[in-house]
Amino acid sequence: MIPANVQINIDEKAIKKYIQEQIDSQIRETILFIDIEGLVKITNFSKRFLEDAVLSDPRVKQFQRQRARKRFWFYEPTIEAIKEIVDEW
Repeated sequence: MIPANVQINIDEKAIKKYIQEQIDSQIRETILFIDIEGLVKITNFSKRFLEDAVLSDPRVKQFQRQRARKRFWFYEPTIEAIKEIVDEW
């Protein structure tokens, strides 16, 4: 009988990246709108900075909706616009 020797190499970074991409994909499919508190959480920017540097930009403003005093944005296009804005810095 020949002894079996099996060796598996695991790329932990690639696995973590894949899992995060899958989670992000599932979240995007379920979130339609996001408010300023949600943007603060996912960007780690302050409200003031978001207001001044991001939310006033026409690329983001076009996705803003308002009901009474509550403002919210379409999630997916707003996130893409924010990425575009940040890439220009």
